[in-house]
Amino acid sequence: MESLIHIVLLCFLLFTVFAIVRMHDLFAVVMLLSIYGFLCASFFMVMDAVDVAFTEAAVGIGISTLLLLSALTLTGRYEKTKRHKPLLALVTVAVTAGLLIYGTLEMPPFGSAYAPAHQHIAPHYIHQSFGETGIINIVTSVLASYRGYDTLGELIVIFTAGIGVLVLLSSLAPEAGSKEGKEQHGKGKLPAPMKQHAILRIVSKMLIPLILLFALYVQFHADFGPGGGFQAGVIFASVIILYLMIFGLKAARKVISLAWLEFLAALGVLIFGSVGLLSLLSGENFLDYDMLSSDPVQAQHLGIFLVEIGVGLTVAAIIILIFMTFTGRMADRGEQQ
Repeated sequence: MESLIHIVLLCFLLFTVFAIVRMHDLFAVVMLLSIYGFLCASFFMVMDAVDVAFTEAAVGIGISTLLLLSALTLTGRYEKTKRHKPLLALVTVAVTAGLLIYGTLEMPPFGSAYAPAHQHIAPHYIHQSFGETGIINIVTSVLASYRGYDTLGELIVIFTAGIGVLVLLSSLAPEAGSKEGKEQHGKGKLPAPMKQHAILRIVSKMLIPLILLFALYVQFHADFGPGGGFQAGVIFASVIILYLMIFGLKAARKVISLAWLEFLAALGVLIFGSVGLLSLLSGENFLDYDMLSSDPVQAQHLGIFLVEIGVGLTVAAIIILIFMTFTGRMADRGEQQ
């Protein structure tokens, strides 16, 4: 039965990808990408990868869809038809696929109990992680303690990507008085603000405190279940984005400014890196939390707590920054109209 579910989900994924490739309506493509994210999250749930499913549901279905829709407001809905060279593309894809398949021939069968990872690394995490870290959730102990250096690298990638997007958006923004700016400002009309709808306004005010509470739960409950800084940061960002969508950019800027978001994004990376530097200054390995307390288990708890705070701050700040920058450009266009 489980194999049948896997096959059905994979078939849906293939159909969705084929539809995305064939579509020229970019709005429909964004909707299909959201469906693709939902199918991926479902597949991860079936595979018992709850933490990954959690992240995919929040990012792939929610935040990514909103960002893509925001980007469409600054570009256009339909893809421009251009002549492509399908033969060259087909050869490139075929060669790349062949190399990837060739690289996997020596790998052990999927799910094999005799794979090297299941013989050395995985048993240590399963049997020793609770005694060494005191963390019930093995995923959290692996990501924040055993593989803390990798997680720091991922956080730096998110921070760098966010800053890069902000730089591109600011540098590509046309001036209001330029010909290009007048053309963009003259295209279409912005939709009416949603705050004029009483139902949306009241329901959002009821949901925002609950979502914030859930974000805090995910942030500080990662020791015992799925969650952590990545998931909590995305959930917290979704609250601000919901508030912005309902009440507008000006009201959102009264709650939190771009300068504070930039500061929080850098602060999260600084907190994570400072824990590692503190370890080095204490004569320990980088991101070795044992120096934080005389009790090794308590030290692991404190170290994981600090780095997860850093992850949550940076992830939430970067996502909100990108969305507010997109929205700011749309608001500027509306004011010019």
